[in-house]
Amino acid sequence: MFGSPLRWKAIARELSSVVSLQRAAFDRGAFGVGSKYQTNSLANARSTWSFTRQCRSYSALSHPQTSASSVVNAATRRSTRFDPRFFSSNANATQDMSQLPVLSSPGVGRWLLGSAGLVFGVIVVGGVTRLTESGLSITEWKPITGIMPPFSQEEWMTEFEKYKATPEFKLLNHSMNLEEFKKIFYMEWGHRILGRIIGVAFVAPLAYFAVRKKLTATLPKHLTGMALLLGFQGALGWYMVKSGLEDSLMDSPNAVPRVSQYRLAAHLGTAFLLYAGMFGTGLSVLYDWRFANKGTWSGMADGAAYEKVLANPSVKTFSRRSKALTALVFVTALSGAFVAGLDAGLLYNEFPLMGGRLSPPSDELFDPAYAKQEDKSDLWWRNILENPITVQFNHRCLAITTYVSTGLLFASSLNPVMKAALPPMTKAMAKSAFLMANLQVALGISTLLYLVPIPLAALHQAGSVALLTTMIHLLLSLRRPAAAARLWRQANLTKAAGRTRA
Repeated sequence: MFGSPLRWKAIARELSSVVSLQRAAFDRGAFGVGSKYQTNSLANARSTWSFTRQCRSYSALSHPQTSASSVVNAATRRSTRFDPRFFSSNANATQDMSQLPVLSSPGVGRWLLGSAGLVFGVIVVGGVTRLTESGLSITEWKPITGIMPPFSQEEWMTEFEKYKATPEFKLLNHSMNLEEFKKIFYMEWGHRILGRIIGVAFVAPLAYFAVRKKLTATLPKHLTGMALLLGFQGALGWYMVKSGLEDSLMDSPNAVPRVSQYRLAAHLGTAFLLYAGMFGTGLSVLYDWRFANKGTWSGMADGAAYEKVLANPSVKTFSRRSKALTALVFVTALSGAFVAGLDAGLLYNEFPLMGGRLSPPSDELFDPAYAKQEDKSDLWWRNILENPITVQFNHRCLAITTYVSTGLLFASSLNPVMKAALPPMTKAMAKSAFLMANLQVALGISTLLYLVPIPLAALHQAGSVALLTTMIHLLLSLRRPAAAARLWRQANLTKAAGRTRA
């Protein structure tokens, strides 16, 4: 009677039902739906093991060669992605925690934020270097031997003679003496040294954390990409400087010795990408750690509610608009590089008008002199990227669009429906972004009206990074916790529940 096939089919169906219930309860608990589901998860797990023991006893009497527990274990492995011992009241807590995936510690997050701070600094210093016309003072790229500046009078004279051979000295600074040369040399040297410091400060800790296995599974690949981008940034910087040292500049009528605006934009854009990657990743590490150990998310004490928040259609719409605005902030900042590269800020120093009208005449915006093809097919794009008047006008339009868009995003966060749906941190960051946009517009207008003074221009460039920072922070406030953080959170809840029962 014990060996009836019908009886064993009924047992298999019941086992499958229990395992399915266990999986559903675990999935709800693992992703932080709420304490009710977590309790159900534990109850279902205990029911599973209790039923397994009954099956084992029954099997020993009827079919010694068939183990009910092996059936349960096989089904569990197929139907669950996590170790079921996390839910056993008899499991060893230390052993369970050791089987969790690596979750990067706050130290990793602080290192990345510190690296981002250094990149922020090098962007500002690079802007000052350009404003003081110091960028072409060092005519060679020596990544290793160039660390030390000249010391003796003979060494200084050697560097000065190299600079005298450049178009910048011949056309602009032919009356410069050695002491004046030293000032611009040290400015460019400091910029290059800061770049090297960033490389060491990023690569050395990255190697340490990777070797010691302190990084979440996806981080090594991402951070290695940033390290490679950092090296590329150094080479791109020299490629940019080289464009201002070419002798062909001497052959062009009314030529101004300066670096290519295309290379300058690429160099600055890469720096922005590095900063965004380091800052965003560092902040994500800190937020994941906080969620895993404290259960908070985006300013909400009950981080388990993040799924409900992110599933809200209003929040999804707000998130899409925030991403579009972040891209617009980046493009606006990049257009500023073209303004700087062409010294376009020295034209039409008034606002909001340009020569007494909202826009310059069309023959100035699309001057045929900038076209190089006989059929004038390159008239549009060359004027957009090479005509200083058009470049300034475009930057103005992008800046105004960014400002208005930031204001509209902030206004939408005040809508009663949106205000109730958004988490506290998102609302705070939307407000911060609008305040930063106001400050950035004020700095931009002041820089224009006062003919690009160095302090104001440097602050304006720093403001572009600060505005991008607030937008990245805004996007992160609507980010789902990483899978490793969710696993750690569930394990910590299970561990706490075990201590409470004990």
